[in-house]
Amino acid sequence: MRGFIVPGTDQRGAALVITLLVLIALIVVAAGLVTTSVVNTKISGTDQRRAKALDLAEAGVQEAVSRIKSGEVPGNNNPKMVAQIFLANAGSVPVLGTDSVGLGTAQPAGNWLNYTTASRNKGTLTVKYMTDASRQAIYKYDINKSIPMNTLTGMPIYEITSTGVVGNASRTVVADVCAKPFNVNMKGALASGVDVKFTGNAFSCGYNHRIDTPYDTGVNGRAGVGGCNESPQHWEVGTGDMTGIWSGGAINTGGAANRDGTPPEQGGQPGFYAGPWETLGLTQANFYSWIGAAQANVPANLDQNIYLDNDGTPQNASGNYKIGTAGSGLLYVDGDLTMNAGFTWRGLIYVEGDVKLNGSSWILGALVVKGKTKTQFNGGATILYSEDAIAQYITRNGSYATLSWREITP
Repeated sequence: MRGFIVPGTDQRGAALVITLLVLIALIVVAAGLVTTSVVNTKISGTDQRRAKALDLAEAGVQEAVSRIKSGEVPGNNNPKMVAQIFLANAGSVPVLGTDSVGLGTAQPAGNWLNYTTASRNKGTLTVKYMTDASRQAIYKYDINKSIPMNTLTGMPIYEITSTGVVGNASRTVVADVCAKPFNVNMKGALASGVDVKFTGNAFSCGYNHRIDTPYDTGVNGRAGVGGCNESPQHWEVGTGDMTGIWSGGAINTGGAANRDGTPPEQGGQPGFYAGPWETLGLTQANFYSWIGAAQANVPANLDQNIYLDNDGTPQNASGNYKIGTAGSGLLYVDGDLTMNAGFTWRGLIYVEGDVKLNGSSWILGALVVKGKTKTQFNGGATILYSEDAIAQYITRNGSYATLSWREITP
């Protein structure tokens, strides 16, 4: 059989032509492979940058949560609150508006990750409350409700927006987080292990109050102007009410003193707490691990969970402390506590010894007094029970849960 011969050529010429055609084909194929390899390399590089950018955005969410826990992001229940964390030192952050706070990144100097910006723009790490469209009401998460998300009770939901940037690749995520609540176990607005004597113009109210109840509410009782149940503004939630005064001993009220709740008082009750851990649903070991080391003296910063103990021996009630300023969180006193004029507290107070009143005081949350002799109020003390004030103000160094996570196009 004769082979294929290109017209006008002999067999040697035909072979040469065929060889050239094969070489051309191989070159074309090789060129295609090189092009495909370059394209694949570019795609792979882009994917890596996008993946890294998403990791950075997640790191930004974690810094935001840590700044919420530290109290640097305000937990003031102002629906218009906005906190922004900048890629800058603390003294070099942009000036923000009335309802906003600017923070420098907490990242170690010289090792800053690109999940925020030095100036204010859409890529700045931002924390705000989740609110309704009008930014008048904060959404909260209450595990005890059939529909947990609501605007009345529970832990406030923070919305964190974080953008990670690597080269020309960026990823933006929005995470909704809230503090994991403690299993708060309260007996009343005031719970005492010993007799209670309530005189003067003291008032203890066991109705459940809103966390935004303003200072001095209730100083003249529950009704009327400035009262817990004044109209049209009601500071009571309507659910979760407690007794006004709970006591393991007798209850004696006199003068203009009053108490209210469901019921107003319960005396001669058994089963006082073994320790502060029972008020939070914790074990003894977990409580001491959570509250941290005891302090011998009252700290300057009272907006934190505080454990006061003068000798390092738990629950011997040997300390003697006097406080006359405002604070919030859990105040645990292993000793006696004197409330001087000007004392206000939002959260929970637990005292192993006696409580003495030297002037007016105002508490939103609850007061627990184990007592050595008698729990006595003979002046202007106001105690308003608030489940949310206890739950929210003591969770500063607790755990946070992510309720939702989504990626958006900024």
